[in-house]
Amino acid sequence: MAAPPDPQAVEEPSYIDYETFLSPDFAPAAFANSLVLATNNPDDSPLDLATPLSRVLFDAQEIDSHIDLLTTRSAVPLLQYTQSQTQASKAIVAQLDAQIASLNDSYKQLEKEVIDKHAEAEEIRQVAQRLWETLRLGRSMGRCLQLGRQLQVQMSELGGSSTGTGTGTGKGDHGALVRCSHTILSLREVLDSRAPGEEGHGLDKLDAIKALQDTVIVPTERRIVDASERLVREFAVSSNITFAQSEETRSRLTSAVSALYLLSPSAGIQPDKWSPKLLLQALETYVRSALQASTAALSRSLGQLPTLDKSLVEVVSHCQNIASLELILETIETPAHPLFPAPAKKKQQQQHSLYQLLLSRFETSSLVSYFWRTMASNISTRVQEIATRGGIVARTLRTNKNVVGDAIRQAVVRGGQAPNVFASSKKKSVAEASWDREIAVMVGSVLNNIGR
Repeated sequence: MAAPPDPQAVEEPSYIDYETFLSPDFAPAAFANSLVLATNNPDDSPLDLATPLSRVLFDAQEIDSHIDLLTTRSAVPLLQYTQSQTQASKAIVAQLDAQIASLNDSYKQLEKEVIDKHAEAEEIRQVAQRLWETLRLGRSMGRCLQLGRQLQVQMSELGGSSTGTGTGTGKGDHGALVRCSHTILSLREVLDSRAPGEEGHGLDKLDAIKALQDTVIVPTERRIVDASERLVREFAVSSNITFAQSEETRSRLTSAVSALYLLSPSAGIQPDKWSPKLLLQALETYVRSALQASTAALSRSLGQLPTLDKSLVEVVSHCQNIASLELILETIETPAHPLFPAPAKKKQQQQHSLYQLLLSRFETSSLVSYFWRTMASNISTRVQEIATRGGIVARTLRTNKNVVGDAIRQAVVRGGQAPNVFASSKKKSVAEASWDREIAVMVGSVLNNIGR
């Protein structure tokens, strides 16, 4: 006879539709609506919600009873399963403890062999890096101090003390102006390279470099600029100058011009926008000083005609100096600036020549022409004042206007005749030069304003 079935294995029937509740498309609102419609007439008002609510409560109680029954029946298997899992976990933990202990021992060994040694190596690396920075600073400082000493020696060759106030170049080597300028530019190149990784990084924090700048570089640069400006300011030639004297004058002016060109401010300026500011200012001051002196002399002589010849000699001398300056500048090659690349094309080199830069400064094609035209505009005002004031001075000037005109005409011609020793093969010779326009402007500035 067969054994009766296990009562725990017999699943009691249930009126609950589990498939509806387990369906992925189950919606609580739709289910509640279907219960209400199943227990009520849609036309009734109000609806009876007690019946569908009771059914929901009965269903919940049924499910709760079913869960309690299943839990009671499966308590022993659940406990057995939990016990087996606990024992397995303890066995795994026992194995893991041994492995973890082994890992800890390995980590301590690695820490001793790798991490501690890495920390020591990091300290050594930092020490080596700082030593390298110190060595780099020492080399850069040594180079600056060496250049500073070289600058002092070059300054002594110039004929002035590197620590005093003398800048005499009469007995010294005026070529030292250029050498000093190159040395100053070398120092400037190092000291201005302050970005990390560059040669001058950190030098501004060293007391020796600060002292070098305050006691050597800045004072020496100022004296070089002053000496060069003085050489330009004192530039003058005589009509009977010898070839040796002309070469000395040319060499002295070339050194001064090159020094001013090299020492012109360059910090923070793009190469294509840079111009030799110090040089152009010195040359402009020279030309304007000559114009001012010539205008003053000629203005006085027009009120005192007996002194006209003497004044015109002075004016001619100033103009010949400017003509000689123009000829010399045309032959001077633009110095190679260490901080700026030279123009690659020949046309650009011509545009950046010292002569062309000065002409662009005055917006003219000739310094001599600029001299006479500017003086004519200044003299015309003086002549108008004399004519307006009247008197014996105005009558004398009107009476001798032809003589004055001839004297001015000859002065313009002589003024453009620079000594032949300065003549350049690239420039039209003095004999071929024509000053008709300048003569007309100068003579007209006097005769046209005298009146009849």
